Amino acid sequence: MRKGIMSSRPTTTDVILIGAGVMSATLGSLLKELAPEWEIKAFEKLASAGEESSNEWNNAGTGHSALCELNYTSEKSDGSIEISKAIKINEQFQLSRQFWSYLVNSNLIRNPQDFIMPLPHMSLVQGEKNIAFLKNRFKALSNNPLFQGMEFSDEPEKLKEWFPLIMEGRTSNEPIAATKIDSGTDVNFGALTRILFDHLQSKDVEVNYKHSVEDIKRTDDDLWEVKVHDIDNGKIEYHTAKFVFIGGGGGSLHLLQKTGIPQSKHIGGFPVSGQFMVCSNPEVVAQHHAKVYGKAKVGAPPMSVPHLDTRFIDNKKSLLFGPFAGFSPKFLKTGSLLDLVTSVKSDNLLTMLSAGAKELPLTKYLIQQVILSDEKRMEELREFIPNAKSEDWEIVIAGQRVQVIKDTETGGKGTLQFGTEVVTDADGSIAALLGASPGASTAVHVMLEIMERCFPEHLTEWEPKIKEMIPSYGVSLSENPEIYQEIQTFIEQTLGLSEKKELAFS
Repeated sequence: MRKGIMSSRPTTTDVILIGAGVMSATLGSLLKELAPEWEIKAFEKLASAGEESSNEWNNAGTGHSALCELNYTSEKSDGSIEISKAIKINEQFQLSRQFWSYLVNSNLIRNPQDFIMPLPHMSLVQGEKNIAFLKNRFKALSNNPLFQGMEFSDEPEKLKEWFPLIMEGRTSNEPIAATKIDSGTDVNFGALTRILFDHLQSKDVEVNYKHSVEDIKRTDDDLWEVKVHDIDNGKIEYHTAKFVFIGGGGGSLHLLQKTGIPQSKHIGGFPVSGQFMVCSNPEVVAQHHAKVYGKAKVGAPPMSVPHLDTRFIDNKKSLLFGPFAGFSPKFLKTGSLLDLVTSVKSDNLLTMLSAGAKELPLTKYLIQQVILSDEKRMEELREFIPNAKSEDWEIVIAGQRVQVIKDTETGGKGTLQFGTEVVTDADGSIAALLGASPGASTAVHVMLEIMERCFPEHLTEWEPKIKEMIPSYGVSLSENPEIYQEIQTFIEQTLGLSEKKELAFS
């Protein structure tokens, strides 16, 4: 690990990345291919990369592509299904897969099985009304090339083949149905982040761990000065850059507020913590091989969608069920109990208060989740796995997510945003990423958006290289099935997704 210069005098660089998560890793990797001569420095408060939101235990590890997530398709008043958001999310994830394939094919990173594995994605519903919705969703998506190969079944014998663990011991007479598609993936975003930062360091990017960014301000010559605390020796360093990216997960809001840019005003954040139930009993784990997403209960927020996931972590296969939401005023797992209070400023006070009045159902939901007993969690798990035994499952605390609160035209003052938000200054010299899911899955799309906003003068020069790395850049894959199929074949071969893989237990 290379250390920064320990001095009170500012050292100037081209790009500063704040936070060593998957977003900074992605932006740094893209820029090193497009402008290899640019000097890049990264600062991370923790001792290594990918320890907060990107860590494999802090997120669901789903390559979000709307193959199984029912909240990306909505039912219209006439019963038809709106699939535009599903197409959008899928196309965005394809950009990430293409960039990862480019890095592997160019020998810039190796062993894709360390961070991505093929895994069927399934949607599971119960009750006649939900089955009608799922069947209509299946018909609507099946006509699109991005969702080719999807199957629907409401036959118990077929469903036993798809997910025996879920069907075994099921005594309810309520009808059940599911869709299945084999082109889904499990993504270890923690491993991917570490791999990308190793790659960046091999490209002479200076990565400074245990360095906490304390302040950001604009200098008289229109650079950005970043005040950094070297945690090991207690010294303060100052670094200036032409461009700064704030990719600190939940910590990004506070840093964005310190910049004082107009775009940082009237934005707030509401933290939501998560928990998963984890099973590592090999006999149980062996009976399930898929990500199975259910449907959120009426009145529950999108983040509450229950799912039973096969995960590949540390060369071991395990099962996760959740998420169960909780509340902590921290914006990061390693954050402060004062994070929420100190994020409230004079310019966003009304926005935050308005959100508080609007989001009473969310508040009620979080309170209910916080007071859930272990037995109540097991009851929810048994809706998925009827024969689940308490001794096979334990609770793991997942990451903190800060949902963006902002004033919008459609939602009015204090609208809670369930998604990823990019904030940039008018001159494009600074950018921050806020929000949560689909987050990491769409990292390449989000970073391309940042580059389009912040480096427009370079886009013409960069475009040929971008298209080499991401062949579908500027092209709709859903409207060009031949191009999609050609790209998919390359991705599956390069990332090893065409093979059915099972990891041995360790």
